[in-house]
Amino acid sequence: MNTLSQPLAEILRPKIIDDVIGQDHLLGDDCPIRNAVTSNKLPSIILWGPPGVGKTSIAYAIANSVNYEFISLSAVLSGVKDIREAVDKANFNKDQNQKKTMLFIDEVHRFNKSQQDAFLPHVENGLFTFIGATTENPSFEVNSALLSRCQVYILNSLSNEALKTILNKALSIQENIKLDEPSTEFIIEYANGDGRRLLNLVEVVYFYSKDKPIEVDIDLIKKIASSSYRRFDKGGEQFYDQISALHKSVRGSDPDASIYWLQRMLDGGADPLYLARRIIRIAIEDIGLADPKAQTIALEAYQIFERLGTPEGELALTNAVLYLAAAPKSNAAYQAYNMSKAFVSDHNNYDVPIHLRNAPTKLMKDIGYGKEYRYAHNEPHAYAAGEKYFPDELDPIQFYSPVNRGLEIKINEKLNFLKDLDKKNKNND
Repeated sequence: MNTLSQPLAEILRPKIIDDVIGQDHLLGDDCPIRNAVTSNKLPSIILWGPPGVGKTSIAYAIANSVNYEFISLSAVLSGVKDIREAVDKANFNKDQNQKKTMLFIDEVHRFNKSQQDAFLPHVENGLFTFIGATTENPSFEVNSALLSRCQVYILNSLSNEALKTILNKALSIQENIKLDEPSTEFIIEYANGDGRRLLNLVEVVYFYSKDKPIEVDIDLIKKIASSSYRRFDKGGEQFYDQISALHKSVRGSDPDASIYWLQRMLDGGADPLYLARRIIRIAIEDIGLADPKAQTIALEAYQIFERLGTPEGELALTNAVLYLAAAPKSNAAYQAYNMSKAFVSDHNNYDVPIHLRNAPTKLMKDIGYGKEYRYAHNEPHAYAAGEKYFPDELDPIQFYSPVNRGLEIKINEKLNFLKDLDKKNKNND
């Protein structure tokens, strides 16, 4: 049987950053990580991206490129004792070897708050350069104190071109294996941006070769690929496809399809709290003010799962998904957010009109802060008709356009009523 002394991912792991395949936006000329390596001024880093895109490889290559001692821990397998040993090793390197240390933590989001806090003093005093790898949004999963001390770099799924390069390198190890073009295309499509997934499939092809020359055709590749087990790695191909199907089923107001995809993901081993966060996102993005209760129910489902776990927590997620699927839909608030964000980003920072400024001191009052401000509660309908709240240099801009569904029907009626008051005030002037 054809065997390898190490997993392919280890055999092919790049030694320096020039060997890394993909992630050119970080490693290319005049890009952040390459500049940091070239200048030998390495910040602590969080590498965020899906599985199999090179997080561990990049960390290892950085350490080799700058001749740092590389210490690697997995948050899945390591505890406080391992962290202490890593700190002791870093101190030894500093005091005895005059060598810098890089501490790499894989799956850093799996460390709890106290474990993450253990790194803080050593990151601050420069004992080691910290690199954490995560498949989860670090804003949610990494402590804010640690996050604020790190540069966050987002890694992309590998392109087909990068995957083909990795495939060719893997095949060069076993020259007796020949792939036809359909098989090559299938393997790259199967990998779906995940280099590790590609290499795992190629390893199985090795086993089929049995040290003999072998022409691999599409039928054999499909046979090997179809033997993959039902459950999927968090963040893998099926994960992204199924979370997309869940989101779109809720958006499409199909409660039955929605809970089908929810159960598929739960059954497949997806993190229920990740699903809960996505359900909250759906409530915010696709329902919004058409039914504000949807956001509350989604948030409560998250909290219920945190407190009760399974199976009660899963039922709470099911309740939330069913409610969201049946709720009226509106992305008006989401669109308003995107439009206003883009506008603010593209325009100057205009001053606050003087009548809207706060005047806590006599001096501010004397120079006109807050002067002629109209207190809405003292006006008919609690609305200062004709008042302007945008900067003086801007005419009013409509970012928010309520849809004709759910509560936004009433919101739209109210806003149109207020616009009529503005028109009457203008005519009276």
